[in-house]
Amino acid sequence: MGKTICILNGSPRPNGNTKALIQAFTAGAEAAGHSVTCFDLQKMDIHGCLGCCAGGKDPASPCVQKDGMERIYPVYAAADTVVLASPMYYWGISGQLKCAFDRLFAVAELTPDYANPKKECVLLMAAEGEGEDNFAPVRAFYEGLAGHLGWKNLGAVYAGGNMEAGAVRSRREQLKAAADLGASL
Repeated sequence: MGKTICILNGSPRPNGNTKALIQAFTAGAEAAGHSVTCFDLQKMDIHGCLGCCAGGKDPASPCVQKDGMERIYPVYAAADTVVLASPMYYWGISGQLKCAFDRLFAVAELTPDYANPKKECVLLMAAEGEGEDNFAPVRAFYEGLAGHLGWKNLGAVYAGGNMEAGAVRSRREQLKAAADLGASL
């Protein structure tokens, strides 16, 4: 039986490098029998977390704010795997992805001890810079996040050397890595 995959696309470019990685990953995942839903966060009206700790009262609508996250919550709740997809911005994930991910805390508020639902996770990241030093801060963030949430890290694709929108399309090995990761789930 295939897995249910929720992709949170933090790229503001509709046809950029991150989107190309997502398309390759999705092709691999769907070929392996998995179901994929991708949210292009830039196109959605998602407000920042208020830090109010007043959510978690309604499983169908866990946050007190009613905005674009209402579409994400049910897909996230049903997902086996969550894919964080982002360009690298100042050695971190994009603000769009961080904003949406922060809002997932409302789901943890559904339990008395703020337990996050157990998920598997993947990271897809496009960046201008290359090499271990370039990706080290993001790798530390992603692996730390997965560890603290108790999520199983299924892998990451760090696609460096891609500044211009669409540059990754000429780097077949990076697209193949994303497709292979999707298929491996």
